[in-house]
Amino acid sequence: MHVQEWLETIPAVSIYLLVGVVIGLESLGIPLPGEIVLVSSALLASQHGEIDPYVLGACATAGAIIGDSIGYAIGRKGGRPLLARLGGKFPKHFGDAQIAMAERSFEKWGMWAVFFGRFVALLRIFAGPLAGVLRMPYWKFLIANVFGGILWAGGTTAVIYSVGVVAEAWLKRFSWLGLVLAVLIGATSMLLLKNRAKKAAADAPVAREPEPVAVAD
Repeated sequence: MHVQEWLETIPAVSIYLLVGVVIGLESLGIPLPGEIVLVSSALLASQHGEIDPYVLGACATAGAIIGDSIGYAIGRKGGRPLLARLGGKFPKHFGDAQIAMAERSFEKWGMWAVFFGRFVALLRIFAGPLAGVLRMPYWKFLIANVFGGILWAGGTTAVIYSVGVVAEAWLKRFSWLGLVLAVLIGATSMLLLKNRAKKAAADAPVAREPEPVAVAD
């Protein structure tokens, strides 16, 4: 049973909560398949009238914004020791290579890294905590967080739902293709990010200063 088949067995309210919680925890910094759950839920909504796409998009957006904000607060309080602890628990996501790549993105793009990070699996996990660790001004983070959350979560829901409605008959027969496509896109982006992370880690200085890194506007 894949994700979409499992989602069909639970009530609409539970799906709204599931999407909001999973995306919130992913945005907070916990590696979870938020994008896959969102895509599957939006496809399901296009085929089952009891699931309201507007409510679904609102829950996804709220989870993204709230989760990122909590991650920011945790990162600001925990600092670099927090990243070290996360690296020990999730070495594939918070290893030195991944952190080096994310830090370079923040140093180069500032608040835009939070905004565009929504659309990249690895940066979506990093954005909140790392923005806090690097002491990004909260008002900048909040603007990027809110607009990025609305565009990513709401936009993804709208696009996938619209495609599902237009191709409802086709998707009923081949609904798994949407999920497979999402997985392939996610896997490809992760491979590209992994290569960039390795390069960033190789170029990064061996010793890091304990002071917070300045973030560009």
